[in-house]
Amino acid sequence: MNKIVKGNCIDILLELDSDSVDLIYFDPPFYTQKKHSLRAKNEKKYEFSDSWDSIDDYLSVIEKCLTECKRVLKSTGSVFLHCDKAASHYIRVVLDKVLGVKNFQSEIIWTYKRWSNSKKGLLNSHQNIYFYSKGKDFKFNQFYTDYSATTNVDQILQDRKRTSTGKSTYKTDENGEVVLGKAKKGVPLSDTWEIPYLNPKAKERVGYPTQKPVLLLKEIIKLCTDKGDLVVDPFCGSGTTCVASKLLERNYIGIDISEDAVQLANDRLEKMIVTDSNLLKKGSSSYIEKSEEDISLLNTIGAIPVQRNSGIDGFLKDHFEGKPVPVKIQNRNETLEDTIEKLEKASRNKKYNLKIVVQTKSENENSRLFEFKTDVKIIKSNKLLIDELRR
Repeated sequence: MNKIVKGNCIDILLELDSDSVDLIYFDPPFYTQKKHSLRAKNEKKYEFSDSWDSIDDYLSVIEKCLTECKRVLKSTGSVFLHCDKAASHYIRVVLDKVLGVKNFQSEIIWTYKRWSNSKKGLLNSHQNIYFYSKGKDFKFNQFYTDYSATTNVDQILQDRKRTSTGKSTYKTDENGEVVLGKAKKGVPLSDTWEIPYLNPKAKERVGYPTQKPVLLLKEIIKLCTDKGDLVVDPFCGSGTTCVASKLLERNYIGIDISEDAVQLANDRLEKMIVTDSNLLKKGSSSYIEKSEEDISLLNTIGAIPVQRNSGIDGFLKDHFEGKPVPVKIQNRNETLEDTIEKLEKASRNKKYNLKIVVQTKSENENSRLFEFKTDVKIIKSNKLLIDELRR
């Protein structure tokens, strides 16, 4: 374990015990019928050939490798096979043959922004990753993402029911008031992943052709393994899978036929340089209406931002006494009374057990006169607390 092995992947897989591996990711040659080469920053040249006599020869290698992968996998294990448009349609048939149609779980689309080229037609900006399990009891860790900026989160947190005609409508109680639903964790992770392609100046770029980002492999490994599990990469190249496994405290075995690749992978495992991604941290900003300051403030209190609601800026991720907790941030041009009034109006008939206003500027709270009853709780922003300490 925890090593890079030089050799033919099928021969090395034959040496592994049956039912011993938790996850296999492999990124084989894509049947591009080209020789791939690239120079590292130190001018060392890395290359490999992706030329085959025929598609049958290529698929024969893939099938033999998959057959051994299936043997060494535990009953809870899974395979992730990375490919692109060159032969993905052929590979899918081989995967069905070896692992079974019923064990197909997902086709993950890795999408990214690329520079334009002179080729006639649409720009290539995605690759495919086929996810197959060995059996029905495969290990899977569910992850959730934030709601889209276009999503009305306050509506999602309301219970729904079906009418006699099958129409979905909001559930109300005997008094006609909206029934609030259970806590939501967010949106289950989808099969389309937007993860940046490694640009030529990325810190983790080592000059190996077709190098994949560590962030991509981390997402795959987190899905189907736990700490201490064994991850195997039969075509490890520059060792990205092994680097991601080490970062996540998984055991790993990398295999490659190239001596240069093995040396490069071992060097990366010592240095552990990984490029960060603001895209994964912040998500898409296409519909973002909240300021960075408001988003940051909501994040500090564990709230999900709401983009299209003038009276509610977010909801705490955890419910209070079984109901959602709306949050409103005091705008720089608002009095505290104005902020509370907006939150109360937006919360009307919802019967939240807790409503929070985040105060962002000083004012005399005792001077506030409300024309309506409020039970809103007021908390002060960190910036306001620091400003008050300086006085």
